[in-house]
Amino acid sequence: MKNHTAETHPHRTYKYYDLVMAAFVTVLLCSGIIGVQKVSKVGPIEFGTAILFFPLSYIFGDVLTEVYGYARSRRVIWAGFSALIFAAFMSWAVVKMPPAPGWKGQDAYDMIFGSTPRIVFSSLIAFWAGEFANSFVLAKMKIATSGRFLWMRTIGSTIVGEGVDSLIFYPLAFYNSSIMPNDLVFVVMFSNYLMKVVWEAAITPFTYLIVNFLKRVEHEDYYDRDTNFNPFTLET
Repeated sequence: MKNHTAETHPHRTYKYYDLVMAAFVTVLLCSGIIGVQKVSKVGPIEFGTAILFFPLSYIFGDVLTEVYGYARSRRVIWAGFSALIFAAFMSWAVVKMPPAPGWKGQDAYDMIFGSTPRIVFSSLIAFWAGEFANSFVLAKMKIATSGRFLWMRTIGSTIVGEGVDSLIFYPLAFYNSSIMPNDLVFVVMFSNYLMKVVWEAAITPFTYLIVNFLKRVEHEDYYDRDTNFNPFTLET
């Protein structure tokens, strides 16, 4: 296995890169559409069910950056961001289409897919900023640690990425809104953030298995020493 930089193999093809990208976008869309509206309770704890699955997108982000590098992870983040925009537009269009007179499902569609524009906008911005922060921190930590302590990189980058996501999403979506009181916004923000970080830390062994497998079969272990970290370019 070789340690590559931007100058060694700038246009390599990989066996599993596209599959990891597809998995990332799938988890992102499913957690944002299927689980986002339901609130569950386990014991004394109430939480949105999406937080059980959304952190998986950060795991795939870690895997992409760790194995393939920041630039290729950047392309996947933009793919996920574009998919979320389309899903938001499609949800809005489907809800707004006039229902047939005999169809009784409009209220259910309004409840599940009728998120307010404020929440949709907040989630898009929070995802974009959080994922790029996660990828950037992991790439820089990999160089600083010379590729050692993978657990430190995955958890450390998640602490930053999920922190950025939460700090943007909850105040932007709910502060001074009719959905929840302001003091509860920060309680929910902190508790959900903590659950996401603990959840990713708990499945770190699973991350190790994926990373080690991909590094072995792809013959890649990318170091972003010469990478352009501008999030607004798609160059690899």
